[in-house]
Amino acid sequence: MNNIFLITKREFLTQVKKKSFIILTLLAPILLLGFGAVIGLMFKANESYSIIEVVDKNGLFKNQLKSNDKLNYVFVSAADEKSKINNLKNNESLDGILVLPELKDQNFDDLEKNTRLVINNKIGFDTKQKIVSDINEVIKKEKIKKLGIAEVQLDNLDKSFNLKTINVSENNKEDSDLAFGVKSVLSMLLMYVTFMFIIIYGVRVMRSVLEEKNNRVVEIIISSVKPFELMMGKILGVTMVALTQFIVWITMSVIGALVLNTGFSAIPKNIPGNEGVAEKFDVLQMGTQISHSLLELNFPLIIFVFITFFLLGYIFYSSIYAAIGSAVDNETETQQFTLFAVLPLMLGMYGSFTLMNNPDGPLGFWLSIIPFTSPVAMIARIPYGVPAWQIALSIGLLLGTTLFMIFLAGKIYRVGILMYGNKATLKEIWKWIKG
Repeated sequence: MNNIFLITKREFLTQVKKKSFIILTLLAPILLLGFGAVIGLMFKANESYSIIEVVDKNGLFKNQLKSNDKLNYVFVSAADEKSKINNLKNNESLDGILVLPELKDQNFDDLEKNTRLVINNKIGFDTKQKIVSDINEVIKKEKIKKLGIAEVQLDNLDKSFNLKTINVSENNKEDSDLAFGVKSVLSMLLMYVTFMFIIIYGVRVMRSVLEEKNNRVVEIIISSVKPFELMMGKILGVTMVALTQFIVWITMSVIGALVLNTGFSAIPKNIPGNEGVAEKFDVLQMGTQISHSLLELNFPLIIFVFITFFLLGYIFYSSIYAAIGSAVDNETETQQFTLFAVLPLMLGMYGSFTLMNNPDGPLGFWLSIIPFTSPVAMIARIPYGVPAWQIALSIGLLLGTTLFMIFLAGKIYRVGILMYGNKATLKEIWKWIKG
């Protein structure tokens, strides 16, 4: 046990002292935050503000086409139509002229045939869609008026039916669409973090083993410690490195997000009148509902399951990667073996995307029970709620399989770490396991 601790400490200090580790640890969150900020600024910079002059020959749209912070309607006289269109090329401040014809029938058929948008240059797709949407809204209101239907009556007709879902398995708790959406987002986030962690740091374990094998350093170390102790020390050492990186990244990301949020909040929002108040109220209400949905989740259980499957899954796959690193002489040879390690995990990840449709279905059950896929599948299922017996069974199977995999990997590691020059085949590796 003391040897494992010493090797873990050595592996940790060796990794964290590398320049690549320091640069990646410090620069990765800065680059990601910077990338996010640049994308946000690009979207803001690309937002168009268009001025459209409107020639309304019928006078129907004058008080009904409403301007906003991205599109400004300016109504002009129908007598100026030709001169305005002729001078449009020379008017850089004007983006286009919307010509709305006289209405000859009550069905507004002429409107679609004869309405024109004459533009000075290309206008954005969003701007064009906004104009179409505004015109459709006016037509809809006018048709309702002609039919003699009050807007209150129409609102009652358009009212969507809200089906309340009561879950008797969770003390008659109401399941809303928003709560389900929150669970789905949390499910995919936890699953993806686990998947990426296992792949990235499992490969790092393999490379560390391969590096020491090629440098012949392992020949000196193996004279003082058992191969199994060396393998476990490497796995735990890389785990400590990964956790250190994660803590630094999370801390820097939270600080950066707070700074960016403060900076963007200081930018004035050009939302006129009551629309801005209503929009802010809707956002606030949505935030409150999301917070309420999050508070209803069983976080102690989610955290317990996440940490358990996260660590067991990582140790399980890291043992496989360590065995691969000991069995080959260079990174090119690792490709034929790493596929066997990655495929089951990918199967679990892609299978987890289907869980949103039926988290308790047979596919979700088996993916979260089979040890090769359970590290990602059970984590993806847990926000939706999983029976205690399934969690216990899955942990038991994963723990037993992980211990068995460590045993097998130790046997491969013991022979492979001192093998040079010979290309290991699956048949030969099987002999090492039986020996």
